[in-house]
Amino acid sequence: MKTNNTIIVILLSYLAVFTSLRGICQTVERQLFPIKQNGKEGFIDVHGNIVIRPKFDEVGVFSEGLASVKIGEKYGFIDETGKTVISPQFNSVSYFSEGLCNVRIGDWTDGKVGFIDKTGKFIINPQFDNAGCFKEGVAYIQIGNWSDSKIGFIDKTGKIVINPQFDFCFLGFSEGLSGVKIDGKWGYIDKTGKFIINPIFDLASSFNEGLSSVEIGGKWGIINTIGEYVINPQYDYVYSLSTDFMCVKIVEKWGIIDMKEEFVVNPQFDKVSGIFKEDLLCVRIGGKPGSGKYGYIDRNGTYIINPQFDFAERFYGDLAAVKTNDHFYYIDKKGNVVWTSNEMPYLYELFYNDEKDSE
Repeated sequence: MKTNNTIIVILLSYLAVFTSLRGICQTVERQLFPIKQNGKEGFIDVHGNIVIRPKFDEVGVFSEGLASVKIGEKYGFIDETGKTVISPQFNSVSYFSEGLCNVRIGDWTDGKVGFIDKTGKFIINPQFDNAGCFKEGVAYIQIGNWSDSKIGFIDKTGKIVINPQFDFCFLGFSEGLSGVKIDGKWGYIDKTGKFIINPIFDLASSFNEGLSSVEIGGKWGIINTIGEYVINPQYDYVYSLSTDFMCVKIVEKWGIIDMKEEFVVNPQFDKVSGIFKEDLLCVRIGGKPGSGKYGYIDRNGTYIINPQFDFAERFYGDLAAVKTNDHFYYIDKKGNVVWTSNEMPYLYELFYNDEKDSE
């Protein structure tokens, strides 16, 4: 029987991998999309043509020309033609970033994480209890069990450049800063490990276009890269859609404000996801997952695709994944169905179940 500590290790390790999956989905402009048929997974192109025949137990998304695949209990990598370039041999994997991918040898509790190149060769041998992806030349690493572990950072040779001393890290460096947690509070460090923004926040995210969401005293605001508030902490949640507009949550409803904090779209949605560079935002109205309906709006709040889906994801590239009446679809930005199946790919099962469990 697993001890409580073992269960915590597995759950937190799973959270790290899930966060990485969310991270790659939000940063990669995808043109190949996971599908599932007869219990096996493959890929279609933006037109709905099968490019890689469904034959894998699970697939990830393509990053730097490679995607993870699972056969049996092991993970490897394929290229965009479906050719296996790294044979399945790892217990878990993340995705390629800056030419390297963090992989695990062994189980969640006793295994170790290292980094491979695109040939499958270990560049940094498995030695860490957990690790993030390389961002801006460095990756965070975890030393020790979760109950007493510390987070530090390494370079691409495996050299520790910031000694393990932090309690948690989100996704690593972005725009020269990384959010880290120490003694119960979040702040931002530079690549020497020096705090540029002191740890005073209850929660913090990553910088994007010079802005980051932070929580303090139960309210969220937006700061710039020197720690000044651009949007004061007063919302239930806030994140930047662009450098000019923010998505905010007030009393369980989401709307959109400009930098003067004037509403351009009044709070009316139960959920909003996406950013303006994707043209459309995914929204939910009518309650929680399972009872509400999802659709897509433009930056003025006008419905381009009416709420009709039981579940929907933001657009990644030209397509979005949606589910209704126990069927899985990909749609384009006009709402046209590009692909349909009665099976949902594993990646979207994760997202779907995470959303149901989180609200």
